[in-house]
Order: sequence, then structure tokens, then C-alpha cells
Amino acid sequence: MPFGVFRSLLPYLWPKNDAGARLRIVAAGGALVAAKVATVLVPIAYSRAVDALAPKGANPILVIPVAMILAYGLLRLGSSGFAELRDALFAAVQQRAVRRIALQTFRHLHLLSLRFHLDRQTGALGRAIDRGTAGIESVLRLAVFNVLPTLFEVVLVTLVLWRLFDWRFALITFAAVGAYLAFTVGFTGMRLRIRRQMNDVDNEAKNKALDSLINHETVKYFGNEAHEAARFDESLALYERAAVRSQVTLDMLNSGQAAIVAVGLAIIMLLAAEGVRAGTMTVGKFVLVNTYLLQLYQPLNFLGFVYREMRQGLLDMEQMFRLLTVVPEIADPPGAPALPAPAKLKGAVTFEGVRFGYTPEREVLRGVSFSVPAGGTLAIVGPTGSGKSTITRLLFRFYEPTAGRILIDGTDIRTVTQASLRAAIGIVPQDTVLFNDTIRYNIAYGRPDATEREVEAAARLAQVHDFVHGLPEGYATRVGERGLKLSGGEKQRVAIARTLLKNPRILILDEATSALDTATEREIAAALRSLEQGRTTLMIAHRLSTVVDADEILVLEAGTVVERGTHAALLARGGLYARMWALQAVERENGELAEGMKAVEAAVAPG
Repeated sequence: MPFGVFRSLLPYLWPKNDAGARLRIVAAGGALVAAKVATVLVPIAYSRAVDALAPKGANPILVIPVAMILAYGLLRLGSSGFAELRDALFAAVQQRAVRRIALQTFRHLHLLSLRFHLDRQTGALGRAIDRGTAGIESVLRLAVFNVLPTLFEVVLVTLVLWRLFDWRFALITFAAVGAYLAFTVGFTGMRLRIRRQMNDVDNEAKNKALDSLINHETVKYFGNEAHEAARFDESLALYERAAVRSQVTLDMLNSGQAAIVAVGLAIIMLLAAEGVRAGTMTVGKFVLVNTYLLQLYQPLNFLGFVYREMRQGLLDMEQMFRLLTVVPEIADPPGAPALPAPAKLKGAVTFEGVRFGYTPEREVLRGVSFSVPAGGTLAIVGPTGSGKSTITRLLFRFYEPTAGRILIDGTDIRTVTQASLRAAIGIVPQDTVLFNDTIRYNIAYGRPDATEREVEAAARLAQVHDFVHGLPEGYATRVGERGLKLSGGEKQRVAIARTLLKNPRILILDEATSALDTATEREIAAALRSLEQGRTTLMIAHRLSTVVDADEILVLEAGTVVERGTHAALLARGGLYARMWALQAVERENGELAEGMKAVEAAVAPG
């Protein structure tokens, strides 16, 4: 059993600075002991009642052992009542521990780098947390308040049998329990490998299903429903085989456990019968031995189930606890100060010889240097794959440069807290992903404590208020998974409103109008220009017409700065920027011609 994982649970079971939780644990422990003592005394009261009722002589006088019968009833009531009290006291501790571990794991996942999340499937992380928290509930409930009580009861019963009869009864009982536990532990270890295989195959099947459902439009575009079903069925077939093996071995385990208990029970009953025949034992004591063994059979059988469940629970917890051991790639230095609040920040941004690659073999930025004065506007353009979006990720500290440094107001961003850095920067991303919640929630995500009036004001500036107001549910309209119920332009306007509401000091526009039509782009351009006023702005752009008013334009190619200057200066140079402008000018003319033809066709259409 992975006791390292079990030890990691102890701080949550006995938390520091939580006297209430510790008091509940102590009280639950007292109820546990009381329940087991009452359980062990029940057969004794029962056997004495039987002896009192047994005929004695030719003309027996039946005397009802009222006291023993009442004691029997009270002990059974106490056994059940204290057990329920134990569970009630421990429930709060158990659920609080599960809550704390789940929250800690969730927070830790958000501390991990973007590289970690891009390398892993979100569905697998969700499954790991789900199974891990379920495993914690199982282990805390079963291990602490079922394994220990059962072992305690076995020791008590063994001592009682030794005290009331002789060492042979105690030895046989102890040997049967030992054989039962040894068989269970050994066989369960073999079944654990099958369970691991089931978990791996289950993860694979669920990930394939999740990916397929999330990308259902792509599946339909290419008519690959049958292909996706075949891939999913392949994983289900592997799970089916592992599940059958698991059930067969479980049946074998149950049969072996029953055989061990049956042999131990038969041997002890033979000894007790011999004692009754020899006159050294009464019928009541014969009943006592039988009752004890039958009483032990249920917890012993349950102990096997508990052990299996604990192994499974600990196995399910392993993956989640491994997540907690992953060291964040990006971490704040000890005692790191915070950047000034956005209202007090000037916002000058400087890149000094920044080099970076997502892998050592693939360097994306190769010594990029530039400076944006406070309140200035810098546009970064270049072919696809030149490193434009990587600059944004480095500024947010999603990654660290392999060489060089990034400064805000002369301060290296690696020396300040990530929270204060990201509070100072706002972004309108090219690929807008929204939460599966309401439009109001997605806009207010820029500043969760914003009022309804502030949310609507931001929506008006982003030219999205009229659209939202016209929806049947208005701002309470849910946008669907990743915002799929909205068009690309509508999603981008929501993203602009979200950033407007955040009101950052440094603004990044990463293809902020790429999903908009020409008319809407012109409408939003005015809002963006007002948003840029007094702020340091970095514009990542593919459509060069959106950056002509920038103070400086940086042209990237293959991770290096090949040109820089104003729009007019770059056109006069006749380099890469001028060639890109010429190509896009032809595209604009063709697009305007196509729009004009559509307008003419619409005008002359019948009706």
C-alpha cells in the first residue's frame, strides 16, 4: 500500500489551528471505542440469557432472565447508536478535508505554467481530480473508522475467548484472521495492476470522447463520425477486457476469503461441541462461541472490501498528489514586491536582447529588443510564425526568456509578483475563448466586482450592448461551451468589453479586430483608440491597415527584428513591410469589389 500517499492525508485529518476538527476526531474516537465494547459484550449477555433459560433437572422452573434480556437489548442499541454518532461526528472532518485538498489542487494547477497545461489534456486532469477526491473520501471514511475498529474488535474477541475458554480458541481465531488478512493483501496486490490498467484505459476513452465532442463541428465538417466511434470503441474494448479480469479475480478473492472463515469456524465449533459433550461448557457458551465467530465474519468480510477500496482509493489519489508535487515553472521570488497599482504605473515596456524557444531545438525569438515609452503605441507585424504572439506570452510571464530581460518602468518583471504584473496588463486576444456562462459574467470577468452599470458601459464602448440588449435573455444569455453560441465577431467584442472593464495600464491588442467585418471594425476602431489614450499599447497585427497610426512599427521575421519605423518610413524603404502592404492592398481591393458586387446583386434582386 502506498503509505506515502496515506501519510499525506494526515495533516488534513488532524489539521493545525483547527481545534474544532480535532475535538470532533477525539469524540468520534471515543464513540468508536464505546461502540466496539458494546458489540463485544452483546454475545456474553445473549449466552447468559440462554443458560438461564436452559432446562435444569426433571421439573425445571422457568425463570425469565429479564435483566440479561434488557442488557442484551441495551448493548445492541448502544453498539448501533455509538457507531452512528461516530459517523456523524466524523462527517464534517471528512468533507472539510476533501474540500481543502481539492481546493489546494485546483489552486496548484493554476500556478503551473502554460507549458504544463499545453502538454496535458484538460479532460485527464479533471478525471484525476474527480477520482482523487473520491478516493480521499473513501480512504478517510474506511481506513480511519473501519479498519482500526475491526482490528480492535478482533483483539477484544480474541482476549474474551482466551479469558472465557482457553488458549486454543484464541489461537485458532487469531490464526484464521491472520490467514484471511494475508490472503487478502496478497491477492489484492495482484488485482491492483489490473485496476491501474483500467484507470489508464478509462482515461484514454474519456479523453477521446471529450476531444471528439468539443470538436464536434470539425468531426461533422469531415464526416468522420464513424472514425471517432471506432476510436472510442477501441478504448472501450480494452476497458471491457480489463473489467472482466477484475471481476473474475474479485470472485476468486471472495471465494478464498469465505473458505478461510469457514475452516476456522468449523474447527472452533468442533472444539466447543467437544466441551459441551464433556460437560466443561454450557449450551450458552457454545452459543457464545458461535455468535462471536458469526459476528466476526461480517467485519472480516467487510475488512477485505475495505482493503480493496483503500487500495483503489489510494491508487486514484496517486495521480492527483503527483500533480501537487509538480514544481511551478514560473514562481515569484521570495518576498517579491508588487508593481504599483495600474493607476500609479507609467507603463513603459522594454525588451532587451530577449531570446526564447519553446524547446531548446526551436528558438522562436532571437535577441529581440525594443522599447515602448509610457503612453506610446508599438505595432508588431510579420509573417505567421515570426514570434509575434510569443512576445505577449513573455510579457505576461507565461514563460521566462532564456536570455535577456523584460522591463516595465525599468523594473525586471521577474522580480515582481505575477499577480501585480498581470493586473497591470490587459489583452484582447486573437482567439477569444469565453466561459460557458452568461454574457454578463464574461464581460464582468475583467473586474468581477464591477456593477451592472459599469458592465453595460463597457459593452457600449465595445459596440456590443445593442446586440446583447436585443437578445431574449439580454445579459443573462449563456454563450455555450467556449462561446460557441456567438459568432467570431460577437465573441471578440465581448473580449474587448472585458478588457475595457479591467481598465489596465498596458494594453495588448492581439489581432483584436481580426474576426470583424469592415464596417464593425471601423466602429470598434474608435473605441479602441479611446481605450489606447494614455495607455501603453502593443498591437500584434496581421492586417496592416489597423496599425498605420502606431508610433512605431516593428517587423519580425524568423524571430528577429528586420525593420522598424513609422508606416510611411517603412513603405518608403521598400522592404518586407512594403511588400506585405502591397499584397494586402490587392486583397482589400478584391474584397471591396466582391462586397460591391454583392450589394448590386441584393439591390436588383426580385422583391
